[in-house]
Amino acid sequence: MIFGFAAEGGVTPDATKIVGPNACAECHKQEAEAWKGTHHFKTFREMPRNTQANEIAEKMGVRRIKSESLCLNCHFTVQQKDDKEEPVAGISCESCHGAGREWIKVHSGFSGKKEQTETKAEEEARWKLAESKGMIRTHSIYQLAKNCYGCHVVPEEDLVNKGGHRAGSDFELVSWSQGEVRHNTWYSKGKDNVPASAERKRMLYLVGLGVELETALRAVGKATARKPYAFEMAKRADAARKQLAAAAKAAPNVPEIAKLVEFANSAGLKLNNEGSLTAAADGVSKLLVSITEKYDGSTMAGLDSMIPGPDKFKGTVRAAGAAK
Repeated sequence: MIFGFAAEGGVTPDATKIVGPNACAECHKQEAEAWKGTHHFKTFREMPRNTQANEIAEKMGVRRIKSESLCLNCHFTVQQKDDKEEPVAGISCESCHGAGREWIKVHSGFSGKKEQTETKAEEEARWKLAESKGMIRTHSIYQLAKNCYGCHVVPEEDLVNKGGHRAGSDFELVSWSQGEVRHNTWYSKGKDNVPASAERKRMLYLVGLGVELETALRAVGKATARKPYAFEMAKRADAARKQLAAAAKAAPNVPEIAKLVEFANSAGLKLNNEGSLTAAADGVSKLLVSITEKYDGSTMAGLDSMIPGPDKFKGTVRAAGAAK
């Protein structure tokens, strides 16, 4: 288990715009039931009682885990209530999909019509408007991955070096997104918790590797001391660029992967090199956005042997139709 807060580029939802998971569950009952079986849900009650978490908090001078932002941004959903920010859930819908106050009615409103009478053009305009108001939809793989890695790779040096926090989890986007957190039940009306297609898994794998690299490069650039944080982040960056080099060979028809490797090797993984490392990370970021706009995974079959299978998925996938 890790205890941290959102990294640069990840989204820390605006507490004044959080509606809370109950508002989402009004329509997304199956998805909410899947969430309740995850560690994301359980952290709300379990983390404040966790011995390791409290030891880390004590070292960092955090007196109450549920009331200080060092822990809140990653492990809880925080909502503004009157003049006070209050954790209302663990890692929930808006942790991944963005604070919903401005888009929740837009995304579910069918342009003011019934679902059956909304035109295709109206539907497209509705989704565009919802996204402009902060909704992160499932097709936005890069932004979703940024949110994941924003917490699964710890961005705070002192939290590791002083607090004894792990530098991050052994995170990989396919195996984690297809495990216990999978809640792809909407379009089947709860009849099936649909796994990602082969094409989407390829995109998840590649973009996930890229965001791992980007996040680690930025972290090495921010590191100030030759201590565990810097070493662990350099190891993450090195492992990611080696995996991407293998991916470039496996899918030579996607030249952007080789370009990612070029950026990865353009800056030394060392202290006092923030400018070069940040420039490399920025290059990786722009390329990843370009990849998500240009490709859909259909031409990346060469990556299939590298992608974790169901035996590597994290946690038990919730069976469809299990809600009462």
